[in-house]
Amino acid sequence: MNCIPPVFISHGSPMLLLEPGRAGPAWRALAQDLPRPRAILAVSAHWNTRAPAVSAAAQPETIHDFYGFPQALYELAYPAPGAPDLAAEVAELVPGIQIDSERGLDHGAWSPLRAMYPAADIPAIQLAVMPQADAEAHYRLGKMLRPLTQRGVLVLASGGLTHNLRDMVADAADGEVLPYVAEFRDWLVDALEQHDLAALLDWRRQAPHAARAHPSAEHLLPLYVALGAAGEDATARTAYRDAQLGALALDAFVFDAGQEQTQP
Repeated sequence: MNCIPPVFISHGSPMLLLEPGRAGPAWRALAQDLPRPRAILAVSAHWNTRAPAVSAAAQPETIHDFYGFPQALYELAYPAPGAPDLAAEVAELVPGIQIDSERGLDHGAWSPLRAMYPAADIPAIQLAVMPQADAEAHYRLGKMLRPLTQRGVLVLASGGLTHNLRDMVADAADGEVLPYVAEFRDWLVDALEQHDLAALLDWRRQAPHAARAHPSAEHLLPLYVALGAAGEDATARTAYRDAQLGALALDAFVFDAGQEQTQP
C-alpha cells in the first residue's frame, strides 16, 4: 500500500475553476508527483462544525457554496464517488466523531480536486474544521488520522495561507501581495521549514499580522490537520507559491514523512 504524504493547498477564489492561471497546472503537477491514492480525505475550510465530523455519502453532490459568480461556475460538477468505508476508518481512529451521510463536496474540496484528479475517479469524502477550536486541537486530530497516510489515503487539507477578503485588491497582478501578507507568509513558511511546532501552534500570538491575515481561523486550520497527519519528524516543502488579489497567498505544501515513518 502506498504511503501518501499529506498536502496543504490554498484554494483561492472560486474563479480559479474558470481561470486556473498558474495554480491549476501547479495543482495537477503536484498530484502527478504523488502516489495515486486509493481514496481522499479532504479537510475543507468551508465545512465548519463544533465537534469533529466526517462525511460518508456514497455519491457526494457538488456543493456550490459561493455567491455572485458567473453562472458557468454553478454548472460545474465533480462527480467523484464517495467513500463510506473510509469514513468508517476515520471513525475508528477518532472516537465519537460525527458522521454525516448526506454532506457533499464543497468548493474547498472539489476546486483543487478538479485540477488534481480531473477524471473524478478517486473516492473522496470530507473532514470538517472547528473554528472554535485552536491549532493544537487540529494538530491532535491530524495525529489521530496519521495511520491513513500509510493506507493509501491522501489527506488533502484545503484552505488559504492568508485569507482576508476585505483586503483583496481587484487589479493586483498575480503573485503580487500586500506587505503584511508577505511578512505573515515568510514567518509561517520559515516556521514550517524549521518544524518549529511550538511557534506554529502559537501562531495567533507569534506570527506577524496574524489577526489581519486571518480575521477568522478556518482557512488556516486545515494546515494543522495535515501537519499532524504527517508525523513529528515530517518535513514541509513548498510545492507551489503564488498569490491572487493581493491578499490571498496561494502557497501549497507537501509534508514528507521522515525516515522512521517510511520504514516497513
